[in-house]
Amino acid sequence: MEENLKQHQTDIIKIAMFGPESTGKTTLSIQLADHYQTEWVPEFARDYLQEKWDNSQSICDVDDMMPIAYGQTKLENEKLKRANKFLFCDTNLMVTKVFSEVYYNYCDPLLDKAAKKHQYDLFFLTDIDVPWEKDDLRDSPDNRKSVFEVFKASLIKNKKPFITLSGDKTSRLKLAVSIIDSLVIAKDIGFSATDFVQIYEHGIALSEVQKQLAIFKSGVPKIRLTAPATVDNGLLKLTESEFQQKANFFDTNKASLKLLKFVPASGAASRMFKFLNSFLNQFDPSSESINAYVNRTRDTDLAIFIVGMDKLPFFDEVDKKLREIYQDFDELSRDYKNYYFIKLILDKEYFDFANKPKGVLPFHAYQTTVASPIEEQLYECGHYAATKNKSTLHFTVSDTHREQFQEIVNKVKPEVEAKLNTKIEVEYSYQKPSTDTIAVDENNNPVRDGSGKLLFRPGGHGALIENLNQLDADVIFIKNIDNIIIHKKEIIALYKKALAGILLELQQKVFAYLRAIDADEVTETMISEIKGFLSSDLNVTIQSNDFEMYTFENKIKVLKKALNRPIRVCGMVKNEGEPGGGPFWIKGDNDVTSLQIVESSQVDLESKKQVKILASATHFNPVDLVCATLNYKQERFDLTKYVDPEAGFIVHKSFLGNNIKSYELPGLWNGAMADWLTVFVEVPLVTFNPVKTVNDLLKSAHQL
Repeated sequence: MEENLKQHQTDIIKIAMFGPESTGKTTLSIQLADHYQTEWVPEFARDYLQEKWDNSQSICDVDDMMPIAYGQTKLENEKLKRANKFLFCDTNLMVTKVFSEVYYNYCDPLLDKAAKKHQYDLFFLTDIDVPWEKDDLRDSPDNRKSVFEVFKASLIKNKKPFITLSGDKTSRLKLAVSIIDSLVIAKDIGFSATDFVQIYEHGIALSEVQKQLAIFKSGVPKIRLTAPATVDNGLLKLTESEFQQKANFFDTNKASLKLLKFVPASGAASRMFKFLNSFLNQFDPSSESINAYVNRTRDTDLAIFIVGMDKLPFFDEVDKKLREIYQDFDELSRDYKNYYFIKLILDKEYFDFANKPKGVLPFHAYQTTVASPIEEQLYECGHYAATKNKSTLHFTVSDTHREQFQEIVNKVKPEVEAKLNTKIEVEYSYQKPSTDTIAVDENNNPVRDGSGKLLFRPGGHGALIENLNQLDADVIFIKNIDNIIIHKKEIIALYKKALAGILLELQQKVFAYLRAIDADEVTETMISEIKGFLSSDLNVTIQSNDFEMYTFENKIKVLKKALNRPIRVCGMVKNEGEPGGGPFWIKGDNDVTSLQIVESSQVDLESKKQVKILASATHFNPVDLVCATLNYKQERFDLTKYVDPEAGFIVHKSFLGNNIKSYELPGLWNGAMADWLTVFVEVPLVTFNPVKTVNDLLKSAHQL
């Protein structure tokens, strides 16, 4: 009889409805069959049990399970012969199996084996959010939730690919059609149904995965540099009195504004301690001295660390712990003391610094306390991003790090607020899983993890444009978590306020022009004025030849589109060899030139001309931005519409000992803001003090 439970093989895509009674399975099967002009498989048990009831007033019992299974299999195989590309199954043997187990606490081994073996491209788990409808065969209106959980658990246990459908019949149909259409594309690409469900549950659009796979094969288009942005050529240089004047303008106008400081802080500190990890992996204290290791490997970073380690903010705490662990610590040789010190700060059982978020690490040692970047950011926020004694600090963090951040905030915020006489609201957001990107091997094939699942990696800081897009504030200050110094907060505040003052001055003019356009108050003379303002103040050049031929109405449209965009004012420091992006003039689509922050990886390094332009850069981007993301009607811009989708990066990583490639989205202050109104301003080097490696904490800016 096992032969009668075999499922015929075919290329037809089979979709199975799955769920408790009265959850819309039949309705959806009929709708989908009608939409795709194909067959659907009704529930054999319904007619079988209705006939039994009509003949003997008897209800279903355990002896009916196998006849139902045979009948359902036969009916599905018959419908399969007439199906057109798709077959929609109102039920299946997995449903029969679950009912048998739930109602009778038993499942015939033949049914159990066949149910597990039957294959469907996708299961739709129908939710219980639809009204229960009574008929002669339904008898479980009260325990739908528990039965639903049993159905769901069965799919998970048997590793069946499924997606839950909720909502009314109209919304379910719309969603189901969208899912099925995407499933077809996924299968054409070469993904399995399980892969497709993983992509869907990750929240990533299949079209994005397609695009990323294409980019791995074709490469990322290179940016065309035309010139570096320099003083008087795209870069504004102010005197100290002008900086003060702009800062005063901000202070004068901020009372009615909502201010916010946005701090990307989701990364772990692994790069800070990379050279120390390498040292621990390669060094054997019993076979050579640290000095011999430094000479052999030419590891100057380690040499600097050893010489200055007693000045690190966490030295005393680590030294104290070492003396607790090693009773004879003072008797050890200097090499062993240093070796154990390094080992302890990276040991997962003790300090585990490399696996912690940068924001929680001890950065600065004051006379009576040691401060983390979180505490320092709170102070900075109160100094320049506050109005009416209120301020908001927004951290983007990993969900696994949120608790560590909150613990420090709870501890230090009351003292910071008291000292600054400012109430600071702290917000958090996470990088959305939907912004993760797929990883591939060197042959551009998707990489899988140890369990066979597709490997997705975070899409880089460019993904945070989604987080920024959700914020509701008039002025947003952006600064990296590690760009914090131990003193001179008032000086830093002056330059941040000055950038904000420049932003507000520009924004007031932009808004005035846009309101004049809406009120039909713009004249031909004013058109020339706006065009000049765009060019001189916002570095936006309207193509003169074509523009002059436009009608008055079309000129207005061009100017409104050029003006009505988010605004960013970016501080730039003189280039002193730090790695990272810089300000450049680039030529984009239709040969339109614009100001952009460009990373070296975006440039064609095989072109001598492009390399020459790259090398001639005079300034560097320290991630020091002030942004306005509301329009002149006080509505939020949709920031995702101002991203250059071609400005992403391909990065090379290692996974399970193999080389892989990953795609990073257009950077937050690079391609993700490519179509913003942009102004670059030279700011002093004192504003830029990042901690890229632990040795940076030994620099004077981080020492008392």
